[in-house]
Amino acid sequence: MAEIKNYTLNFGPQHPAAHGVLRLVLELDGEVIQRADPHIGMLHRATEKLAETKTYIQALPYMDRLDYMSMMCNEHAYCLAVEKMLDIEVPIRAQYIRVMFAEITRVLNHLLWLGASGLDCGAMNVLLYCFREREDLFDVYEAASGARMHAAYFRPGGVYRDLPDTMPQYKVNKIRNERAVRQLNDNRQGTLLDFIDDFTKRFPHYIDEYETLLTENRIWKQRMVGIGVVSPERALSMGFTGPMLRGSGFAWDLRKKQPYDAYAQMDFDIPIGKTGDCYDRYLVRVEELRQSNRIIKQCVDWLKVNPGPVITDNHKVAPPSRESMKSNMEELIHHFKLFSEGFRVPEGEAYAAVEHPKGEFGIYFVSDGANKPYRMKIRPPGFVHLSAMDEMARGHMIADAVAVIGTLDIVFGEIDR
Repeated sequence: MAEIKNYTLNFGPQHPAAHGVLRLVLELDGEVIQRADPHIGMLHRATEKLAETKTYIQALPYMDRLDYMSMMCNEHAYCLAVEKMLDIEVPIRAQYIRVMFAEITRVLNHLLWLGASGLDCGAMNVLLYCFREREDLFDVYEAASGARMHAAYFRPGGVYRDLPDTMPQYKVNKIRNERAVRQLNDNRQGTLLDFIDDFTKRFPHYIDEYETLLTENRIWKQRMVGIGVVSPERALSMGFTGPMLRGSGFAWDLRKKQPYDAYAQMDFDIPIGKTGDCYDRYLVRVEELRQSNRIIKQCVDWLKVNPGPVITDNHKVAPPSRESMKSNMEELIHHFKLFSEGFRVPEGEAYAAVEHPKGEFGIYFVSDGANKPYRMKIRPPGFVHLSAMDEMARGHMIADAVAVIGTLDIVFGEIDR
């Protein structure tokens, strides 16, 4: 009688749920997964090594390119670590701007996750809904920093510049007539803060639309309920953080437990799951969209009535204003020295972590007193979560591997750093 053997299947790297850079080696018994072995290293970027050859300011834009769906959150951890080593105070207005943009980034990340996970499991139209709102938020990014994605807006000591007083306007073209453009520009007549305020009023209704499409959809529930279950104890022992840990029932959130910048002044709730399956993690992320919207609204209300500086006045660390640089020799020298040599950081080490959309994202610096890091180590949440792929996929079908990869919310820029 013929001996029955398991066979091995290459899953990816071109599969959409594998995000183009993950090769998953599946050992199968029929269509049931016996073992899942993630092969990483296809997008190796050497970010940690490159940072050792750059000044602290030059290395900052690399952060945007780690998890390229959570750009400003990566910058946030980097700036907090540098500020900890330099022992500098960040102006309160800059703290509120940082918190607001960190939450906008969380919304951007979760919208992409929601749309892509829907697509992975066969729900095409939710992606189109999610990208509609991402466009508005990318316009906010662009208005503040000049770039739609890789912003480099957070700086050691604060943020690059204050929020603009105007929003870019749509113009009449071959595709849109005057009436359509007037409608599109309706909420762009005021400042950037007015536009964000308008977005926070519209957004809860949009989240209801996503939930109408997915939450009680029986095909979505069949694909998600009971798949990739992780117990609270196991989630903790594997080093899960963020929605992966909260989906298993742990109310752990660095914004509440170890608040940084202006998070201590924010009023929001931590959503948690009950069973630790893919469906719970979906519900946690959808609720996080609502809570982030609350935080953004609180920041907008505070920023509208509290003007002030947005970056430290220590010109050894932050550049002087353009006006003073062009009229004062000493400020010109500060500017030149800062961008040609950077600033020196005292000897020592520091670790700073933020509640990134995917979990705990940390930056660890070792300084030897020079203007470049002696060593930089990144603690990415996705790397830890991917290590649980084998355990979460065992006993499930091949199609369920897609749902499990989707629920991990992995981006390879930070994993293959």
